[in-house]
Amino acid sequence: MSDTSYLEVLRLAAPEALLVLTLLAVLAADFTGLRGLPQRTRLTVCALIVVVGCVISSALLLGIAPSGEIMRGMLVSDPLTRLLKVAILFLAAATALLSVDHGFTEHAAEYFAMLLLGTLGMMFLVSSEDILMIFVSLELTSLSLYVMAAFNKGSKASAEAALKYFLFGGVAAAFTLFGLSLVYGITGSTNLDDIAAHLCGKGVGAPVMDPLLVLALILTIIGFGFKVAAVPFHLWAPDVYQGAPGPTAAFIASGSKVASFFILAKLLLVGFKDIEGTSTLGGGVAGWMPLLALMAVASLILGNLAAIVQTSVRRLLAYSAVAHTGYMLVGFMSSGAESLAAIVYYAITYAITALGTFAVVMAVEAGAGSDRLQDFAGLSRRSPLLSACLLVFMLSLAGIPPLAGFFGKFYVFASALNTDSGSLSALWLVVLALAMSAVSLYYYLQVLKQVYVVPAEPGGAPVKVSLPTTFTVLVLAGATVIFGCAPQLLIEPLLQAVRLAGF
Repeated sequence: MSDTSYLEVLRLAAPEALLVLTLLAVLAADFTGLRGLPQRTRLTVCALIVVVGCVISSALLLGIAPSGEIMRGMLVSDPLTRLLKVAILFLAAATALLSVDHGFTEHAAEYFAMLLLGTLGMMFLVSSEDILMIFVSLELTSLSLYVMAAFNKGSKASAEAALKYFLFGGVAAAFTLFGLSLVYGITGSTNLDDIAAHLCGKGVGAPVMDPLLVLALILTIIGFGFKVAAVPFHLWAPDVYQGAPGPTAAFIASGSKVASFFILAKLLLVGFKDIEGTSTLGGGVAGWMPLLALMAVASLILGNLAAIVQTSVRRLLAYSAVAHTGYMLVGFMSSGAESLAAIVYYAITYAITALGTFAVVMAVEAGAGSDRLQDFAGLSRRSPLLSACLLVFMLSLAGIPPLAGFFGKFYVFASALNTDSGSLSALWLVVLALAMSAVSLYYYLQVLKQVYVVPAEPGGAPVKVSLPTTFTVLVLAGATVIFGCAPQLLIEPLLQAVRLAGF
């Protein structure tokens, strides 16, 4: 809409505007009334302001936020994007609460400001259908996460993780920008619907595509492959998961995953919907499906096998995240409402589970000083509550029913096999994913073995957990169980929202 008024923009972007006000409130509170108070007090107050801002923004999204779009997809508000934004806000609020116990920085306001900026970038990212706005939102999110990864100035590992994250991210951004600029050059538009209409009109869905379009597709997928930590673009993940401050690593593993996978799905299923190709083993039609199938195979195999040999639980979770990227990529082997709903369901439930797992790891790490497997020995006796929650998280990550992780894999695999043509072209990929799920159970059980079987080291003290961390872990564990025992609470709203969005 060329005549869009600022009032119309503010009306659709009211939750994001409120988040900006929350950011200013955090800065004002810490720079004025909180100066000179103990560090934990400052962290607690700032975290509570963030949580209140996220809760009010979520209430706006669920209550009075209208539907519509401005400037041809620059900002879109519909039930699907609002649901994704609520999930991102929930993960941001949980990350803020988990940050209270970890005094890795004296700059409380600046840290929470970066958290809110990253959240703001993710919210704009999921609500855009314009490749220019998508790229700007990606960079806002990425730059915030780079800074958050380096906030522990007393740790060389944190500085190294942030530098690697920044360097890999900069290269990935260049690939993404080059790929999207080629898309604009070919189609003459930045709107995803216009791009799809132009590509369909040219008939590029044939087996032989325009070489320039092939290059644009490859460069764009390389850029997004970094964001979702898919092999071979995953090299940053182990170091960042291990070296970054715990809450930052948890937010990268959760909120960033949800936003990145959703926008990748929107880009491919809307903008490139007529050049998907096929994932048939040993041949097929050229398109983005064969590329994602190769990335899925590499991620499933390398992620699961590399996780087996890890002695650091954080690095284990990093390679586990790479493997889960492979599972989610399997969902792209079919297009349609069911496929997108399955991918989003998997991303949200995985994010909840990963955030909860990191919360337990951070609690153990705070007492033991490291995150080695041996540090979890006897946790069931040192902290029965934490060990019970970790059991729920690990079994969900492994895909054991009736937890959320099981239904995430079930919906993704079912959608990959449920194609419009009735072909089982992705059957080989689903079989591989099922086999790798069995492999993943081994290293998750290795952690649980330390928790429940191996006795604690002599003199092992009970793990002390504060009220904010206890509350957050219980909520995350409860959500994992609820979305597993009653998956329709999430999958049905997702399916309805996806269909209303026109997928």
